[in-house]
Amino acid sequence: MRPVYLDHNATTPIDPRVFEAMLPFLREEFGNPSSSHALGRRARDAVETARAEVAALIGAASDEILFTGGGTEASNIAIRGVARPGRKTAFITTTIEHPATDAACARLEREGHRVRRIAADADGRVSLARFEDIIDGPALVTVIHAQNEIGTLQPVADIARIARARGALIHTDAAQSAGKVKVDVNELGVDLLSIAGHKLYAPKGIGALYIRRGVMLEPLLVGAGQEQGRRPGTENVASIVALGAACRIAAEFLVTEDIRLRALSDEFLVRLQSDVPGLFLVGHRTERLPNTLNVIFPAVSGRLLLEACPDVFASTGSACHADREDPSAILLALGIAPAAALGAVRLSLGRQTTAADIERAATSLAAAWRMMTTGRRAASA
Repeated sequence: MRPVYLDHNATTPIDPRVFEAMLPFLREEFGNPSSSHALGRRARDAVETARAEVAALIGAASDEILFTGGGTEASNIAIRGVARPGRKTAFITTTIEHPATDAACARLEREGHRVRRIAADADGRVSLARFEDIIDGPALVTVIHAQNEIGTLQPVADIARIARARGALIHTDAAQSAGKVKVDVNELGVDLLSIAGHKLYAPKGIGALYIRRGVMLEPLLVGAGQEQGRRPGTENVASIVALGAACRIAAEFLVTEDIRLRALSDEFLVRLQSDVPGLFLVGHRTERLPNTLNVIFPAVSGRLLLEACPDVFASTGSACHADREDPSAILLALGIAPAAALGAVRLSLGRQTTAADIERAATSLAAAWRMMTTGRRAASA
């Protein structure tokens, strides 16, 4: 039997319907959208259709969508684009951001901009009171919507109300949340929002940035006038079409998949806690993505546990750090002891995950944990 894939927060398979949508633009419809002939016009029309589909998923207008090479680029354009040459800018972020945000802020800090970081509480949520205390004027506030390792949802709409009342812009990284839960830029009140295609069943290497009308950003790249001059370079038409199709499909099944995945995750957690005494869930119990469980297996290394459980493909934290045995910086930021944090495993479900998969994965993980802990006790006896 094939291993159960429970690493959808790292990446998702391309949906077959998405693949079919992009295929013509890898073959006969190869035109450059900037060309004036019929082949180019069809490519341009396809790009604009996809732009409308992405916008519809998040409640935006089509002209507020900028296509990028992925979520990391989108967040870099949003964060670094606010900084102006020769003028210092204030940035406010948190201690539990994705590296795309954290590294961008660190670079700005090295360049002399002021960056302040707000710690999250033990449940993985940031406190509104801390934002009340720290946002005191024009700045960029950048807060992840759904933390990629633990799945906790942040109160972005409430943070945005504070930020906007004090003249600050707000950006949110929605790479993990878009397509999994309802994301509406007007309900959230954000000015900038990042999307990563490969997190919602589109290919890798494509993303989008929502830019509210009137928000001015310095481009990271210069060249021709594609994407309103904000992201020059010939468009990746096939992948853009794929992202549009992925967003359309996600919108169609958003509610039913939320309910289904939440029920599966709840059952998964119950089974694991029953079979593994002392196992606990990291992050907020209810304010979380429906598909994500970050659990700590006691007295073992999460990495070694997964190596001992070939029936399950999962991660010990962010996929960006999957080859490291260091405790997750996110878990340490929540106050979890380093030794305990090493036992963390992130289990993220997807469209193809079934009840049978959950049963098999829970059984396999519990068996691997028992083998490791029993072996350790036997060796020390």
